[in-house]
Amino acid sequence: MTSKTRRILANAAAVAAVLASASLGSPPGHAHERETVEPAFEHALPNVPGKSLIAVVVTYPPGGRSPPHRHARSAFIYAHVLTGAVRSRVGDEPARVYRAGESFFEEPGAHHRVSENASDSEAASLLAVFIVDAQDKPLTVPDPGAATTP
Repeated sequence: MTSKTRRILANAAAVAAVLASASLGSPPGHAHERETVEPAFEHALPNVPGKSLIAVVVTYPPGGRSPPHRHARSAFIYAHVLTGAVRSRVGDEPARVYRAGESFFEEPGAHHRVSENASDSEAASLLAVFIVDAQDKPLTVPDPGAATTP
């Protein structure tokens, strides 16, 4: 084997190693992406003075997640999975996967430890409905240090 052939094979092997290592990681644009939150509805409850009903659609890209968080202290939350599958862990309860059509709730003051897409290949979304004191903002507060974590 000539030295030129050895150099060509070595370069090809190096390129193959780089490509192989790149393909072992998460797909670009999908690794630990954050959720998006879109307001859907907000209205004061006329028969419950001082309370509002607020709804948001939370969409998780494949592999996406929310950082651990708490919601407004007065917020009771009903969540309904619209598409895909969402893994959720509230308080000390074990994590559970909820699929499209399933629902869960969070009591006021609950700690939402895990909220993420259960799939690395398909998007997921949920409708979160808050019953909350009208002046109790913000609706979601990431755990200290969690806001900068992907």
